Amino acid sequence: MITIDKIPTSKLQRATKLVSTGAKVGVNYIKYYGDKLTKTEIEAKDRLNENNASDIYDGLKQLKGSALKVAQMLSMEKSIMPQAYVEKFSLAQFSVPPLSPPLVIKTFKKYFGKSPYEIFDTFNATSVNAASIGQVHLAEKNGKKLAVKIQYPGVSESIASDLAMVKPIAMSMFNIKGKGSDQYFKEVENKLIEETDYILEVQQSKEIAEACSHISNLKFPKYYEALSSERIITMDYMAGEHLSEFTAYNDNQELSNQLGQALWDFYMYQIHELKKVHADPHPGNFLVSKNGNLIVLDFGCMKQIPDEFYTPYFELALEENIHNKVSFINKLYELEILKTDDTQEEISFFTEMFHEMLSLFTMPLHQDVFDFSNPEFFTKIAALGEKYSKNTELRKMNGNRGSKHFIYMNRTFFGLYNLMFDLKSQNIKINNIAN
Repeated sequence: MITIDKIPTSKLQRATKLVSTGAKVGVNYIKYYGDKLTKTEIEAKDRLNENNASDIYDGLKQLKGSALKVAQMLSMEKSIMPQAYVEKFSLAQFSVPPLSPPLVIKTFKKYFGKSPYEIFDTFNATSVNAASIGQVHLAEKNGKKLAVKIQYPGVSESIASDLAMVKPIAMSMFNIKGKGSDQYFKEVENKLIEETDYILEVQQSKEIAEACSHISNLKFPKYYEALSSERIITMDYMAGEHLSEFTAYNDNQELSNQLGQALWDFYMYQIHELKKVHADPHPGNFLVSKNGNLIVLDFGCMKQIPDEFYTPYFELALEENIHNKVSFINKLYELEILKTDDTQEEISFFTEMFHEMLSLFTMPLHQDVFDFSNPEFFTKIAALGEKYSKNTELRKMNGNRGSKHFIYMNRTFFGLYNLMFDLKSQNIKINNIAN
């Protein structure tokens, strides 16, 4: 197995790595212009996307940390990103080169003053799972099998500089202009800083596990504060398959429905009862056990939903408000989608755009029961995303739209919808939450 003995931690080292990656992307564009002479535009563009996605991912996985986390976040934007990027960046969820055993032991000595062999009865210094911010090792203590998550060195210290480096790419990709963009990047930066605070993650994990313990077919690991620190978390080892592995072969519709209902109820209870939600719904954070339970992992990214956002957000999702033009426009202003200094052209364009989007995206919320296995719903979402990604009018306007809270709330719903579709869950009771 290929391992990493050292991660670039200084601003200069990380910037140098990104510059070298940028140079590779430049070469790919030269190849692209050559390919256009002998291939169709679609073939040439597909090759460009594949080469760029591969080179960018290879550079980011060496940096790890927030740079790789951004790639992971982008991999969930299936309706916006070219497929080559989605496929390559999705590897950041649970398949990147791990730290070498010597670096793992060094990290333990830094935070505990001891090697892991002095803390646990047994410890495997070879990682069983490596992702964007940390990696997982197996251990045993007092006859109990444990999972130990170790954060990569320098991750928390490099968040601000990493985001500054990837900001131009993100702004271009999502049509974010300079005016008003800082609040969005600050929101992402604050969430990433929280994700590197493992003491906070243990606290959040215990709170959510206890609050959601009543939900059927849903399980959580137990966390051990005495064996955890600001950069290391120890929890119960939970046996199961990653959700993406399970959905690749599963043909048991009853089990799909059972898991889907558990997943849906978990999210609806958090959002509507706790007003705080697990805002990182990618397959690497969910396991399926042999007895058909859904296991939830990793509570580093939790989004608090303030009442001043929650109320208009879900009022806007009501069918009667979507189809009442006056109420709809009022809610768009309340949620900062429309702005007082917008031109009439911008008001008309974004009102129509968000009406079309919300009429589609909120469809599951307007039903008593919804079939998430229906490809037509997701095909329409993909088509709508492609329509506006290619819209020349939108490119001329300021794409900064909506409260900063949209970033993680929309990410949560898009991720949840994608997981429900991957499960092919049917007959899901939409309003099934119970105290």
